[in-house]
Amino acid sequence: MTISLKYGCNPHQPIASAETDAIAVRNGNPSMINFLDALNAWQLVDELRRATDLPAAASFKHVSPAGAAVAVPIDDDLRSVYEIGNRSLTPLATAYVRARGADPKCSFGDFVALSDPVDEPTANYLKGVVSDGVIAPGFEGDAAAILANKKGGSFIVFEVDSSYRPPEVETREVFGVRLTQTRNNRAVTLGDLDEVVTGELTDAARRDLLLGLVTLKYTQSNSVGYAKDGQMIGIGAGQQSRVDCTKLAGAKADTWYLGLHPKVRRLVFDRNVKRQERINWRIRYIEGDMTTSEAAMFDAILAESAEPLTSVEKREWLAGLDGVAMVSDGYIPFRDNVDHAQKHGVRFVAQPGGSSRDGEVAEACREYGIAMAHTSLRLFHH
Repeated sequence: MTISLKYGCNPHQPIASAETDAIAVRNGNPSMINFLDALNAWQLVDELRRATDLPAAASFKHVSPAGAAVAVPIDDDLRSVYEIGNRSLTPLATAYVRARGADPKCSFGDFVALSDPVDEPTANYLKGVVSDGVIAPGFEGDAAAILANKKGGSFIVFEVDSSYRPPEVETREVFGVRLTQTRNNRAVTLGDLDEVVTGELTDAARRDLLLGLVTLKYTQSNSVGYAKDGQMIGIGAGQQSRVDCTKLAGAKADTWYLGLHPKVRRLVFDRNVKRQERINWRIRYIEGDMTTSEAAMFDAILAESAEPLTSVEKREWLAGLDGVAMVSDGYIPFRDNVDHAQKHGVRFVAQPGGSSRDGEVAEACREYGIAMAHTSLRLFHH
């Protein structure tokens, strides 16, 4: 079946189509990027569901996940930060709330992937967030109709055949050159964490490391990810230097954790300020580098004045971030990655191993009390 697309990667690329028997367009007029996001995101949540036996969700932007998570219950503090209120969440909805809540600024206008048929509570939650589309293996009750009415009827709804398995060999064409490879159909499993070279892994750490490995399998390389409590809390994607990935993911994890700071949670906005605006302004408040005009805008939308979140307060609060799992899609070449990771509460690491400096990296983990597993599995994705 050939599906005509709105355009390619850009509007000035008008010729675009997709050939598939695995995906049906239930609503909307997708573009090339919508399809690329949906295909990568579906593979992630499908594999994560199989690996963990938990409902899974991913929030994709520009062919990499802004967030990914499995259905681990959300405590009252996170419910407040994620502005859930008294809303009843199904496991599938819980997975998406976690996936989107990790990096809500980057998840703005995301493409959503859900591992299970969409139930009505999940559809109703999706209806209230800024998003471009969803891919799922089915829709229950009125879920499809709820989503089809989103964005004035333009919200993209893909239904995927969950039994579909792609060919063993895949091709792509770049600059008129056809490239062929065996597709990366190597499933990530708990067995990949058996070679523990320092410390010990807890059951929760194994779950989070597994989540991280599957997530990075579908993230543009180089990539490093931080996970905690069943959700990615920081993803550093597409950097040429691995330590830059580690720093980027760590900075995102810090921002996520600072969202729980009492000063951030006490911010009171004018009643007319929309949810996404509140989320964006909380992040700017945490970042603390507002321009003069931004600061004036921020003050104008607050119902109560707010004191700055100082660097000392940030440092003291971040000292409480602990139990974080870090995953790398390629081997860690130098100990500086561990030196930076431990600043962000990392206590567990999974990486392929195989560097000439494996001994130095392992010794750094021992110094910081970090448990590390070698997977012998590289997960580059381009």
